[in-house]
Amino acid sequence: MYNLVKKILFKYDPEEVHYKVMKWLTKAYNVGIGKRYLESNYSIKHSSLERKVFGITFKNPVGLAAGFDKDAKFIDELSCLGFGFIEIGTLTPRPQDGNEKPRLFRFPMDAAIINRMGFNNEGVDAAVLRLKQRKTNIIIGGNIGKNKSTPNEKAIEDYEYCFKKLFDVVDYFVVNVSSPNTPNLRELQEKEPLQALLTQLQNINLSYPNPKPILLKIAPDLTDSQLDDVIDIVTKTRLSGIVATNTTIVREGLSDIQLIERTGAGGVSGKPLKQRSTEIVRYISEKTKGTLPIIAVGGIFTPEDAKEKLDAGASLVQLYTGFIYQGPAIAKNICKSLIQF
Repeated sequence: MYNLVKKILFKYDPEEVHYKVMKWLTKAYNVGIGKRYLESNYSIKHSSLERKVFGITFKNPVGLAAGFDKDAKFIDELSCLGFGFIEIGTLTPRPQDGNEKPRLFRFPMDAAIINRMGFNNEGVDAAVLRLKQRKTNIIIGGNIGKNKSTPNEKAIEDYEYCFKKLFDVVDYFVVNVSSPNTPNLRELQEKEPLQALLTQLQNINLSYPNPKPILLKIAPDLTDSQLDDVIDIVTKTRLSGIVATNTTIVREGLSDIQLIERTGAGGVSGKPLKQRSTEIVRYISEKTKGTLPIIAVGGIFTPEDAKEKLDAGASLVQLYTGFIYQGPAIAKNICKSLIQF
């Protein structure tokens, strides 16, 4: 059924389709039996799916990655689709429009997406208000970044602002310094600025009576020596884990050269990212002897893809592009298979 729907949806602009589909989902959720229908058709519960990671109990290990519900507008609706957790954001202190449209592009032949959204969001304060009003108790991660207009030397102030605002309404944090779509943002992955940023956030975190887990989201384009630096910093600052990985600027695995040229800059997600993401998960897991929790994201479309990430050392997995291509039953299908594996 979804394959037919997808053929229709893929004829239209991806960003417009996203918001139309979410409006349809909201309408379905708000109908009398809509919520029960969605939960019964797209969710599965089983004690073997539970995972306790960085002190939090997840009902299952399959989450929705950041970028899909940036502004926390659809938490209740999306919680009916079988996810064990939802990561909102990336959120910035001030609202910003992001990059010019079009900025989201499908590559159906390669099961991939290129985006250069640029942290478009309504600002962290708006998200906080919505999170306070949500009805579901699904685990929420808060993915935080800096405004495009904020120079790197003042980036810590943006991350600190978002952290403090979200502290009471999210269950864990993800520090995003790895998006390729905000100018110079990836420079914050360098050793000195990253050490300073994470140290400051952890100091603030530890000043609260009940500190929250903080994770770092990294790029798939890091070298082994850069990964070693990241592991060292994460260990020294006592972060709770790593999210591996963000989108890649590499174009390997994309076959439509003309479409690549028309699309231009942006980060690639989907199947072309699968192998590299798994390699990084395995590298970090082996280097830390499995002691550092990893949330794996990148190229997960099937139960086998999810199991590959978990076998490589991930504690949890996240979906984005796979959700777009496989449809609303993807989390349920993965969870159902994980029970049998």
